[in-house]
Amino acid sequence: MGILDGLLGNASENDAQELQQELTQLLAPGEQVEKAYAIIRDQIIFTNKRLMLVDKQGVTGKKREIMSVPYRSIERFSMETTGHFDLDAELKIWIRGQAEPLSKTFRDDRSIHDICRALALYAL
Repeated sequence: MGILDGLLGNASENDAQELQQELTQLLAPGEQVEKAYAIIRDQIIFTNKRLMLVDKQGVTGKKREIMSVPYRSIERFSMETTGHFDLDAELKIWIRGQAEPLSKTFRDDRSIHDICRALALYAL
């Protein structure tokens, strides 16, 4: 169900240990991947030190942009759930020093609650 959810735009939880191995060259000493979610080809990764947003680009997805956000730089975040006519849920994260929030769109409410809970755990 995780792969199908990811293809449909629903966030699916990824294996943190597998990502730990994949990201070893990017992680600081003592940094651990604790939670990770995939949205189509993109990822939201929570470590014990920062939030990482991975944007896979190009046809093959080999090219990646990785934004690293220290938790102390997250000023606020909001969640908009789906409605009767609006079928997309949206997560917005305001980062210190940026005028516009980061925005991620989800096809349903299921995982956006888990991601907001993780943001609350790490950023508050």
